[in-house]
Amino acid sequence: MSTTIPALEIIDARLELGDGDSRVTALDDVSLTVNPGELVAIVGPSGSGKSSLLAIAGALSRPDSGTVRVHGTDVTTLSKNASTKFRLRNIGFVFQSGNLLPALTAADQLRLTGRLAGNRRVDPKPLLDAVGMGHRAGHRPGELSGGERQRVGIARALVNAPTLLLVDEPTAALDRRRSHEVVELLAQRAHADNVAVVMVTHDRDMLEHCDRVLEMIDGRLSAPVSVA
Repeated sequence: MSTTIPALEIIDARLELGDGDSRVTALDDVSLTVNPGELVAIVGPSGSGKSSLLAIAGALSRPDSGTVRVHGTDVTTLSKNASTKFRLRNIGFVFQSGNLLPALTAADQLRLTGRLAGNRRVDPKPLLDAVGMGHRAGHRPGELSGGERQRVGIARALVNAPTLLLVDEPTAALDRRRSHEVVELLAQRAHADNVAVVMVTHDRDMLEHCDRVLEMIDGRLSAPVSVA
C-alpha cells in the first residue's frame, strides 16, 4: 500500500528573533503537516509568527530547533547554495502584489523563473491560459490590474511544478471580488496540480475556499478554525 509523502512537514519548530531584551519567540514548538492538493490558510494578528512560519517552510530561514521537511527532504540540513537550488525547483512563492519584474512581460516572467531553475524550454502559454491570463501574455506589470498581476504571480510560482506553494497575503491590495477570484484560483490550482498551498491571510472572508484553516497566536498554531 502506497503512502503519500507530505508536501510540508514541520515538527516542533522553534525560532527566536532579536537580541537581549528585545528577543521574542516567533515560533513556539510549531508542528504542521500539509498534504499534496491541500489549501491550508493560516490566520492571526500581525506579529503572531505567520511570516516566520512561511520563512522556515520556504527554506528562507532555519528554526533554532525542530525539523522542516518539503516532500521528504529536511531543508534545515541543506547548505545555502543547495537550499537556493531546492527552493527554485520545489517551492513556489506568491507575494502580496505579485512582486513582478516591471520590465518583463507576463510570459517573460515565467520564462525567467524557469531558466533560473535550469529549465530553458518553458512554454508560458498553458500556465497563463490556466490562470486566465493567456490574452495578456505580452503585457508588462504596469499594464495589468492588481488582480491580473496576482494571477501572473500564481502562474510564475507554478512554472517549475513545485511541490509546495507559499502565499503571503495575496488579497491585501485587492477589492472583495478580485480577492475571491484569486483565492478561488489558488484552490483550483492546488487541486488540479496536486500542489500543497499554504496561505497566510488577514482576510477571513476568503476562508470559504480553503480546505483547512489554522490560527496562529503568539507563535503557536491553534486547533482548526471552522470555514463554514
